[in-house]
Amino acid sequence: MSPLSLLLLFLLHSSAASSAPSVQTLTTNPTLFNPKLPPPTLSSSKKFEGSSDLVHLRYHMGPVLSSAPINVYIIWYGRWSLPQKLLIKDFLLSISTSTSDPRAAPSPSVAEWWRTVSLYTDQTGANVSRSLVIAGEHADLKYSHGKSLTRLSVQQVIANAVGSAHFPVDHKHGIYLILTSDDVTMQDFCRAVCGFHYFTFPSMVGHTLPYAWIGNSAKQCPEVCAYPFALPAYMGGGGPGAMSPPNRDVGVDGMISVIGHELAELSTNPLVNAWYAGEDPTAPTEIGDLCEGLYGTGGGGGYIGQVMKDREGRTFNVNGRKGRKFLLQWLWSPELKACAGPNAMD
Repeated sequence: MSPLSLLLLFLLHSSAASSAPSVQTLTTNPTLFNPKLPPPTLSSSKKFEGSSDLVHLRYHMGPVLSSAPINVYIIWYGRWSLPQKLLIKDFLLSISTSTSDPRAAPSPSVAEWWRTVSLYTDQTGANVSRSLVIAGEHADLKYSHGKSLTRLSVQQVIANAVGSAHFPVDHKHGIYLILTSDDVTMQDFCRAVCGFHYFTFPSMVGHTLPYAWIGNSAKQCPEVCAYPFALPAYMGGGGPGAMSPPNRDVGVDGMISVIGHELAELSTNPLVNAWYAGEDPTAPTEIGDLCEGLYGTGGGGGYIGQVMKDREGRTFNVNGRKGRKFLLQWLWSPELKACAGPNAMD
């Protein structure tokens, strides 16, 4: 992360600290801490698509995903274990957990984290939906387009799934989520991005469909894409150690934070003509980019912010369904004009 990025995060925290609402804390008496960690080795290349500094977020009159529910169609590309699939699905299904449901996750929760996304509206005033379902799954076990994908070939993966009737064509409600296993490489993966979102080209897929790709970085670049659960090699054992992932899977726990980042941006900017900053829609700065590296109050200047550690030493900042815990980066709030998360301490 550049010095300018660190300055931005410090300023964002200062703004959030003065206006962020208080939240109910967990009843499990977790340890609170705010570690200062070194930036990832590839900090000069932003981890997420189109990130830049000190820009003004504004609405460009395009649609948001306001129709309920948001249907997520998952393509499991490569080989995934059942526990990995269940972990990711539990995160996705935690987004729309009702806070009035006695079985709901305790605060701070994933559903409360998504509330920031739901504050964004289209030109009619319709908010991004707070309801999300997994509408379909397809396992591409045979690596239909090989183990080295490009931004174009990943659209062909979607085309195959739609064309073979694994998934319907869902223009209005759908998100197509391509998740690649740890033995699959992607154009710009690790070097510039950990995930990206866009929309499919009619010439490639036959339809314009919002999609996101995220890869499992466990074997390729965990110090970049699973940070802060893995740290750069140059640390050499000195300084603070990597934080323990909340579900004991460095690659997937790191991946879930990227999935959250991309889903938040895809829902508020599905066709790259809604909510973003900058003048170039091919390289937008979106609601996740503005808060990269922030996970709690006091973040910035190398600090990730106030997060929690359970009795087993696992680090998290939100709760999900079935007792799951996750570490999710904060998002830019259109109300606070600052980065926000449900685990804010002030």
